Amino acid sequence: MKIGLIGAGKVGFSLGKLFSQGGIPVTGYYSRHRESAEEAALFTHSASYDSLEALVKDSDALFFTVPDGSITPVYESLRGFELSGKQLCHCSGALSAAEAFPGIRETGAAGYSIHPLFPVSSKYEAYRELAGAFFCLEGDGPHLQTWKALLEGLGPRVQIIPAESKVRYHAACAIASNLMCALVAESLELLEGCGFPRQLALEALAPLMRSNLEHLIHDGPVQALTGPVERCDTATVEKHLNCFPTDQERELYRTVSRKLVEVAQQRNPERDYRPMKEILEKESMTYA
Repeated sequence: MKIGLIGAGKVGFSLGKLFSQGGIPVTGYYSRHRESAEEAALFTHSASYDSLEALVKDSDALFFTVPDGSITPVYESLRGFELSGKQLCHCSGALSAAEAFPGIRETGAAGYSIHPLFPVSSKYEAYRELAGAFFCLEGDGPHLQTWKALLEGLGPRVQIIPAESKVRYHAACAIASNLMCALVAESLELLEGCGFPRQLALEALAPLMRSNLEHLIHDGPVQALTGPVERCDTATVEKHLNCFPTDQERELYRTVSRKLVEVAQQRNPERDYRPMKEILEKESMTYA
């Protein structure tokens, strides 16, 4: 199978390199910025294309490694070409194949969503870690198991999910990755209020976060949970709630703590967490 890539950003670079290093032919790249396509082609030992039609003609599978909002418009621009028998793949975590490629069956092509569950942060380095990542695969064409086997042969583990689960799946990824940044930002602001310079605050939190993350990965959230919610220390939680300068910050703490109560009850099923729930609900009513 020969793979062409539309878009020469970080994801396009990384996937192209993963494929080419794994012995899967990469025909090349098309990009609105010719120099980006040439750079990606050099990196993956493939070709750069001046026209989408030529890339489509030379490729069996086409990866749309463009921003989510550009996937469908680019696909629509291809519909005038011969697509019968082609496999169209996008890398959006939130869009299903049917949403990204409306009317694809009319073209004779098959559509797939192939999303690396990994923060691709570098054009030249991220591919080294993709082999250890999970990929989420979705689509209604006949090649799902083929893609699963192909990707697993390159190193990643692969989970196939139904189209209706794509948004829930992407929300899970955002919580574990993006929302964690918001919680750390809140922690840094609180430490700055205690007199910590910003960088020193981050350095102070780093060992705590690293240790906690290792426990989360190794043991899961139930066994990794510690702290005042797990202990049902309502006095400390009340003090925490009173120290926040804004209602928005209190609500963030309350919302996450309510979920922690559910986790804590799994860890300590014999413990009565009703007092903790009352504290969290009382504050919610007071500051709503």
